[in-house]
Amino acid sequence: MKVGGEFSGFNISANGMSVQRRKMNIIAENIANADNIRTEDGKPYQRKYMTVSQKNNSFSNNIDLQKMNIPMAVTRDDHIAFPNSSPGIRNPDEAKISFEEEVDKKAGDIIYMPDHPDADENGYVQMSNVNIITEMVEMIAATRSYEANLTALNSAKQIAKDSLEI
Repeated sequence: MKVGGEFSGFNISANGMSVQRRKMNIIAENIANADNIRTEDGKPYQRKYMTVSQKNNSFSNNIDLQKMNIPMAVTRDDHIAFPNSSPGIRNPDEAKISFEEEVDKKAGDIIYMPDHPDADENGYVQMSNVNIITEMVEMIAATRSYEANLTALNSAKQIAKDSLEI
């Protein structure tokens, strides 16, 4: 069910929570495979990351402030009023969020371990390119962002609930 208009705060928070949940899943997979030096294809595990982009955003794709002529009026109380035909941010339902999982192509560390079964002819083993510290920092940031979106969602829910009590 799509919720729009005055309920768009729900959509914004829900999209933000969805992004952070997906990011946490990728981070968890990276941490779980940080020591995995042989995957199914015989190579070390490569760190994954997520890119988020917005598609069909008519506002950011079509904005040209130097050429835009926006008619305005001033009300009796000195508030700026835009006529309904003026350009601006409209129809947020057209904007869609796209998630893409990508693989970090950077090579991992090479460690001298001549007795390891995966060592090359010189005794070196290529490790995974996952940095546990970086992943933990990303996890903390994603968790805090998720919590912030949850707080915003709860605030929007409380405002909607309070407005029904009037």
